[in-house]
Amino acid sequence: MKLSSYLYEDLILMNLRGRSKEELIENLLAHVAQRDQRVKKREDEILKAVLKRENEISTFVGHGLMIPHTRLENFDEFIVAIGIVGDPVEETVVGSGEKDEIRIVILLLGDVLRNKNMLKTMSAFSKIAMKEEGLLEKIKIANTSEEIIKLIDRANIEVDKRVRAEDILNENIKPVCEDTTLEDVARRFIVENMSGLPVVDKNNKFLGEITERELIEFGMPKYITILDDVSFLTVGEPFEEYLSKEKTTIIKDLYRKEKVITVDRKAPIMEISFLMVNKSVTRIYVVEDNFYYGMIERSDIIKKVLHI
Repeated sequence: MKLSSYLYEDLILMNLRGRSKEELIENLLAHVAQRDQRVKKREDEILKAVLKRENEISTFVGHGLMIPHTRLENFDEFIVAIGIVGDPVEETVVGSGEKDEIRIVILLLGDVLRNKNMLKTMSAFSKIAMKEEGLLEKIKIANTSEEIIKLIDRANIEVDKRVRAEDILNENIKPVCEDTTLEDVARRFIVENMSGLPVVDKNNKFLGEITERELIEFGMPKYITILDDVSFLTVGEPFEEYLSKEKTTIIKDLYRKEKVITVDRKAPIMEISFLMVNKSVTRIYVVEDNFYYGMIERSDIIKKVLHI
């Protein structure tokens, strides 16, 4: 099904106004409510649900695009509304902490049991923002709602009903290289709240992963790994070697190259969930033809599928 088939001219607002992201959402929803009685009857409920979800996790993905959404009980329709912002509103991009201006608001409303439609539609618009900047810029400066629909229709963007790895992967996690130091890896673990990072070569080919475990193992005396109990040991500084070498030691001989779980971009969500549960892994790397595309963590499934 083409993305453009979800779009209707009367649900596209060409001069959306608001001083904050909350006002932008409220005004776009009001525009929809004036044209759809089902939304009108539940406008207050919908607004509270959308803002609650927005306050939990921002839907401003950057490149000027925000995709607020909610799922409702007994709401047997799937609605896509678009607002082209008249005066851009500055907001923090989710996941990066960087500032950008909201230029386009895509409001999605659907039933609680139709999260596939919502997730796939969100994914389609996100891909426009990340990979089709030319199309996105044309949408931002379009003069009419008809023009916007034609632009999206000509792009031939398909909305597949199956949720796949490419729909939920995180592309924003920057890989490390073999010559990255322990200090730099440790700093990223702390700052980005990560426990593992992908390792790639200069051509972005996937090599493996470096995790907290490898850093801790490096700092431990080598003989400890053959012992069953270390309670009897009395050592001074347990990570003396690590602390003295973290600035100069690179991860080339430390990172994990084997037993690293990967899937391709078309892997279905059930396969990904199965691997996480049965292999007891917290992250899976999306790799195709040896090239790294992104990472999927357990939290991505919670945020993007179970609690969309």
